[in-house]
Amino acid sequence: MTEETPGFEEKPDVPSGATPDDAEPKAAAPTDEEETAAPAGDTDQTAGLTAQLDQVRSALAERTADLQRLQAEYQNYRRRVERDRVTVKEIAVANLLSELLPVLDDVGRAREHGELVGGFKSVAESLETVVAKLGLQQFGKEGEPFDPTIHEALMHSYAPDVTETTCVAILQPGYRIGERTIRPARVAVAEPQPGATPAAAKEEKTDDEESGGTEEV
Repeated sequence: MTEETPGFEEKPDVPSGATPDDAEPKAAAPTDEEETAAPAGDTDQTAGLTAQLDQVRSALAERTADLQRLQAEYQNYRRRVERDRVTVKEIAVANLLSELLPVLDDVGRAREHGELVGGFKSVAESLETVVAKLGLQQFGKEGEPFDPTIHEALMHSYAPDVTETTCVAILQPGYRIGERTIRPARVAVAEPQPGATPAAAKEEKTDDEESGGTEEV
């Protein structure tokens, strides 16, 4: 029976003339299938990353669109609130000034009759200054064409010296704030007499007659 000497290991037989490295086992060379499998795995991984990137881009585009929509809605809301605030202010001021119109009418009548003197004059002028700062404007003058959108005819007559319906007297002035009419001007109007030749036409006819008479001479 052969005894094994401890501390020694059996080594494979090495052919004569071979180096020690030849005794080490060599790794098997990769086959063609293994070489083809590696690039295929990389391609699948790249495709997966591309799909994830597309999903992220799509999600980003959706969030960006949502943000833009919210921003547009907010801007519209701000404009609507500002417009409503201005409208409410104009209505409140118009209601206040409407209550002061009778007072302004009294001031105007007192001025026409020469009664606007002393302390009453100072108070009246201060009141007119305040309402003017609030945007109140007076309108309505004698001789201007009648406009039913801003005039209210209380008296009507015919006159030979007008060529169209004309305001011949202002019974009460009108008032407006910007483009909003608080009270139309109350006026007396005159129209051309039916069948009468307007003054301008009369003058033109007279000129023609004078020139014609000269030619005949």
